[in-house]
Amino acid sequence: MRIAITAQGKELSSEIDLRFGRAKWIIVVDSKTGEFAAHDNVVNLNAMQGAGIQTGQNIAKLGAEAVITGNVGPNAFKTLYSAGVKMFLAENTTVREAIDAFKAGKLEEVDQANVEGHWV
Repeated sequence: MRIAITAQGKELSSEIDLRFGRAKWIIVVDSKTGEFAAHDNVVNLNAMQGAGIQTGQNIAKLGAEAVITGNVGPNAFKTLYSAGVKMFLAENTTVREAIDAFKAGKLEEVDQANVEGHWV
């Protein structure tokens, strides 16, 4: 399974970025092989509006089947849900630890946005 994780850096040791649309990096990990690729999200980090929608669309284009992040606003939720991407929340953890928690079934899938739009 391809999992996208919002991150503050481009390594598996990086902390999760709690912001979805304005995350600094998106790291896509293959949960079977452990291979990963970091994708710069600077265009959405500085976007005036629509960051959640654009980041959601980019994650879907990257082929992610799930996303792990700190928060998901309503527009990002709708975008990811429409693309069939499952959403999971985590905080105060690294990308590697979040992947391990996901594999162990310790992360709960969310079925709605957990923050208002334009959360910073």
